[in-house]
Amino acid sequence: MKRLAPTVTGVAAVLLSLPLVTGCGTVVGDDPGATATPDTSSAPAIDYEARAKAAKAAHDRRFPEVAKICADAPSKPSEEPTPSEAPTDPWSRKVAENHAYKAQARLDTDARCRGDAHARRITAGLAGVHDEKALRSALGRLGYPPETVEVYETGAAPGFTFSIPDAGPCITGTLADPAEAEAHGHYVEGGCREPKGGH
Repeated sequence: MKRLAPTVTGVAAVLLSLPLVTGCGTVVGDDPGATATPDTSSAPAIDYEARAKAAKAAHDRRFPEVAKICADAPSKPSEEPTPSEAPTDPWSRKVAENHAYKAQARLDTDARCRGDAHARRITAGLAGVHDEKALRSALGRLGYPPETVEVYETGAAPGFTFSIPDAGPCITGTLADPAEAEAHGHYVEGGCREPKGGH
């Protein structure tokens, strides 16, 4: 008996009758009884604690003076104020919701110490700097990769922001006279620059 190879139409009919499963474990299709299990066989386990320790060690090699200042800073939860309870009146609740895009990750005491030490170091290193080219050059001399710095206009003086290499929080500042820099957590929506608008 001679076997015939399945036709493209036959294969398509079989495939269309099966529920579609994406790699993230989502079932796509109209089969209500379909279930999906994510394929984790090729996903290696990530040791976040080891990565954080390696990043901190790389930071400390790159910025030994900051490491020395913060050597005894404990890595305990932030003592920064926590957001208070949601407002009770509807209008205030809506205003708070509309400003949620400005939320930043909180810094633990070690990250706060490192960030503040970097901010002081950068403020001192930017004395007399008033334009983007000089800013990038000065930050490069201080050990911060100039290509990671975002420079933007604030209306009064150029502003800048970047993430401290390896283990750092964000640094944001202006080239006002004198230059100013401050440390803060990354914005929840991503990056170091305050997002432009809510919803």
